[in-house]
Amino acid sequence: MSRKTLLITGASAGIGAACARLAAPDYDLYLNYRSDTTGADAVKSDCEAAGATVTLLQADVSDPEALDAMFAKIPRLDACINNAGIVADSAPVAEHDYDRLRRMFDVNVIGAMMVARDATARMDGPGVVVNVTSAAARLGSANQYVDYAASKAAMDTFTKGLSDELAPRGIRVMAVRPGLIDTELHAKGGEPGRAQRLAHMVPMRREGSAEEVARPIMFLLSEDASYMTGSSIEVTGGR
Repeated sequence: MSRKTLLITGASAGIGAACARLAAPDYDLYLNYRSDTTGADAVKSDCEAAGATVTLLQADVSDPEALDAMFAKIPRLDACINNAGIVADSAPVAEHDYDRLRRMFDVNVIGAMMVARDATARMDGPGVVVNVTSAAARLGSANQYVDYAASKAAMDTFTKGLSDELAPRGIRVMAVRPGLIDTELHAKGGEPGRAQRLAHMVPMRREGSAEEVARPIMFLLSEDASYMTGSSIEVTGGR
């Protein structure tokens, strides 16, 4: 039996890398990354050791030409984990300028929507898309990342609309909303210790790990989730 194929965007670190390592025994992988070549190479090596055929695809998902070139290398897919995303420095909305907002939505919304569009065009049978959104979409992230939260809320809405469009084709579309997860994303937002600092706000009194998000994503890709589409799973420690 031929192995299934899976595209993961933002796969060089964090949740994307954790998903790749968990998927490697069962899927051949297309792993997208933007700039972290060292991280991407390390993930590729681990996944190949677990039995996967791995193709690395360097592309900024907000660049339409780069996405076209990336998808030209992907003949077909069974699944896609739409994970690439960015956050900017923590700041209130009064300090958000046009360039910040433009970049946020280009990557987190427009880029993610184009990835989903092009990935599902390559699914010629049953398929699955999992959009990685965020609990910030309902929490709002006031005085921190309201733009990020708004971009993830847009992806929650997109998840429902796309799922309704594609259900007749046998393609399921789900979202996972991580909460306070210990990944590199906090450092990229200027607060490397943020997950640990805010852990007391989580009912479970700790931050989550990338693998604790990746495991529910793997479940959603599986046949065990065959009657699930158009909704979101919270991975938040109860927050």
